[in-house]
Amino acid sequence: MTGLRAALCAAFFMCHAGIAPAQDVTLSSRDGSVTIRGMLLGFDGAYYRVETEFGELTLDSSGVTCDGPGCPGLGPFVAEFAISGAAVGAEVLIPALLRAFADQAGYGFATAMDGEGRTVISLSDPVTATDLGRFTIRASNSDEGFADLLANEADLVVALREIHPGELHRAIEAGMGNLRATGRFRVVALDALVPVVAPGNPVQSITLPDLARVFSGEIDNWAALGGPDAPIVPHLRDARSGLGQLVEERLLAPVGAVLSPAALRHDSDQDLTETVLSDPFAIGMTAVSAADGTVQLGLSGACGFTIAATRRNAKTEDYPLTAPVFLYLPARRMPQLARDFLAFTRQPAAQLAIRDAGFIDQLPEQITPEDQGARFANAILQAGPEVTLDDLQRMTRTLTPMNRLSLTFRFDAGSALLDAQSRSNVEQLAAGIEAGAYDGHRLVFVGFSDGQGDAGGNRRIAMERAESVRRAVMTQARSADLTRIDMATEAFGEAMPMACDDSAWGRHANRRVEVWLR
Repeated sequence: MTGLRAALCAAFFMCHAGIAPAQDVTLSSRDGSVTIRGMLLGFDGAYYRVETEFGELTLDSSGVTCDGPGCPGLGPFVAEFAISGAAVGAEVLIPALLRAFADQAGYGFATAMDGEGRTVISLSDPVTATDLGRFTIRASNSDEGFADLLANEADLVVALREIHPGELHRAIEAGMGNLRATGRFRVVALDALVPVVAPGNPVQSITLPDLARVFSGEIDNWAALGGPDAPIVPHLRDARSGLGQLVEERLLAPVGAVLSPAALRHDSDQDLTETVLSDPFAIGMTAVSAADGTVQLGLSGACGFTIAATRRNAKTEDYPLTAPVFLYLPARRMPQLARDFLAFTRQPAAQLAIRDAGFIDQLPEQITPEDQGARFANAILQAGPEVTLDDLQRMTRTLTPMNRLSLTFRFDAGSALLDAQSRSNVEQLAAGIEAGAYDGHRLVFVGFSDGQGDAGGNRRIAMERAESVRRAVMTQARSADLTRIDMATEAFGEAMPMACDDSAWGRHANRRVEVWLR
């Protein structure tokens, strides 16, 4: 069997059939013994990706000749890469990252619009001005991004939500791999879903239960929230956008509520913001990165302090409506230039570009005990009958000689599985350990719990979770010399609540594993 035949047989059993609009090509082995016909889906300068009667195949261009209208030209190879998805990420974040990548690599950078309203960013050789790659960006919403990927019209999805089960199933059927698996998705930046009002509104904070009641229509007058006797007009993004879906999935669904028919939807973040600014009785749910000019309401609660959507609170996920910006990558070869760009998005230079673009970066921060006075005071004020003075003193003695890292780990509702942001945090912490960032230090994984059940059982559960996170990080840090770092676990159960346990949001906030550094 020839090398080409072997490659084709392997590809046949590894790939699944799919349909994509493209141009026909004929690929033939150099000796003419094997011929494959199909539609060219992509070429990365070294490999052809072709839809054939056997399914989607990837073939080494050095072993075949290409004939047909879809074959690449004979001139210098130009990498083509299509990106689609959430407008807030595709319009602002991705171009900012591409510019920072070009600046660091020394590439020329140019932006244009094509005939379909898409942004085309070209990176070029600084000496010859020859194009090296073109990144075509379609800004729409998370739903459209996944639809474009499944239709083979995008190579990368920008989303403000996790992939839905139906989308995941179709991607697996199309041979794109498990897009929830490690390496198939990443959190590139952080945003947060915030309630916003017009300047002059006297209400400065709101509890999560009341916010859900506002958007379900149960509360429809500002007087119920300490404001004027005036009707509340709620606003949110359209149903196909990631932000619009987050309001229903993260705010309403946990309490079994549905969106009020009186809520007004908007096709863009800008339209929503402008509408809220023009109406003193409006309240909107939008992203921090799109909240320009509005007043953001803090989230308050009787069992905790008011918490705002600050950079640090989003990084720690202490703010309950943090919204990661996801990149989803199918299991296929990408041009080297695209791979270099994606690697750059995790570098410190990229984090600065993310912050400059109005998003929240993921550089780990150290938080001193002095900066956590409100948390320690709240632990004392909210201590239940099973949290003793000795428990609080032991926690204080253990933690105050250390600094808390902003990397925190939380779990999906009703599950021992880490949520999406926390899975990304495992990769980040492991990468830092591999790079030697924590050599000579002690990392303590500290487990906390909600207050449901007895205190002893809660401490045991918290310790088990701390151990599981430590194991996950050690497993991920494959190339690290773990003898250079001391990694320990501790647990204090329900001793430091972030919110009330009488809601799903509060229990999720309280069930966490923090990382402390000495």
